[in-house]
Amino acid sequence: QVQLVESGGGLVQPGGSLRLSCVASGTGISLSELDWNWYRQAPGKEREWVAGTFTSGNTNYAASVKGRFTVSRDNSKNAVYLEMSSLKSEDTAVYYCYTHYHKDFWGQGTQVTVSS
Repeated sequence: QVQLVESGGGLVQPGGSLRLSCVASGTGISLSELDWNWYRQAPGKEREWVAGTFTSGNTNYAASVKGRFTVSRDNSKNAVYLEMSSLKSEDTAVYYCYTHYHKDFWGQGTQVTVSS
């Protein structure tokens, strides 16, 4: 079983920055063995993939956030991060971290609101 806890969301003005964290725990789980992804869901919209960090060492981003968001991991802390900068109102959403280990695991989500 894997438990994921996100934090770091909040209210930020357009052009601002936030750093989201996702800390994982679970018996026998090593973060380094898993691919990790961030998703988001805006009001009235479907959940969409945002970014991923993979066991290959690669990262990948949705076109809408590329160049503004950076995903990283700290295997020693079992944590994954999403650094978000140049935030826009359309980035407003609940952000979720996700991984798959025999089944899908999602965090509870953290709200990001970009507004002046």
